[in-house]
Amino acid sequence: MRKTLYVALGVGTPILLLGLWWVVSAGSTNTFFPPLSDILVRFQQLWLFEHFASDVLPSLRNLLIGYALATVVGIGLGFVLALIRPAQWILDPVIHFFRSIPPVALIPIFITLIGFGVEMRLTTIALAAVFPTLIATVDGLRSVDPALKDVSAVYRLSRFERVVRVYLPAAGPQIAAGMQVSLQVAFVVMIASEMLGSSQGIGAMTLIAQQSFMIANMWAGILLLGVIGFAANLLFDAVRNRVLAWYIGARKQARNG
Repeated sequence: MRKTLYVALGVGTPILLLGLWWVVSAGSTNTFFPPLSDILVRFQQLWLFEHFASDVLPSLRNLLIGYALATVVGIGLGFVLALIRPAQWILDPVIHFFRSIPPVALIPIFITLIGFGVEMRLTTIALAAVFPTLIATVDGLRSVDPALKDVSAVYRLSRFERVVRVYLPAAGPQIAAGMQVSLQVAFVVMIASEMLGSSQGIGAMTLIAQQSFMIANMWAGILLLGVIGFAANLLFDAVRNRVLAWYIGARKQARNG
């Protein structure tokens, strides 16, 4: 019952807010705050028909590819840093230096070096999103129970078997937390890279609408970004809960026992 209530609240709250927005804005004559009905009409016309193939799909493609690259590099490099001590001493200062730079500040640098193409956006998204996963992987591996390491040594597991059967499952929950933060960073940087260095994509179209005083189009773009961000987090939660079902079940048993 409690889980059903939480799901109902999670679904019902956005619907309630949209309904409130509809009622409050119904008679609006303010240029900058048009009625929600007008925004939804433009939403349908722009994002489901006119600009779906030319702007929505490229944005989603850049987000997925950039995030996938960040995940692979972050987890792989995290294992190297956690398991090979000299690599940690060499690369730690460099990683923390670049991690301290705001991701959006890197966009002008990549525009200068790479140009305004897709490569710039993918590089920016991947580089910005790699650090949360990387740091979470290193911390998760360092916190692996020493007893697990001793057991793997007793059973004489190979290095590969230790990584796949011991280290990765033990650090999995923390890695997943870092991956979720990376997804949020990748989404934000995707929008910023389109606004600053592109004429294509949801972020670019939203900015162009604002600069051209097409306010309903601007709100439609903002609404679409919110829907995509919300859906991406829901999808990630569903995949994480399935992959880490053993961990979630163990935590429930620990709380109830």
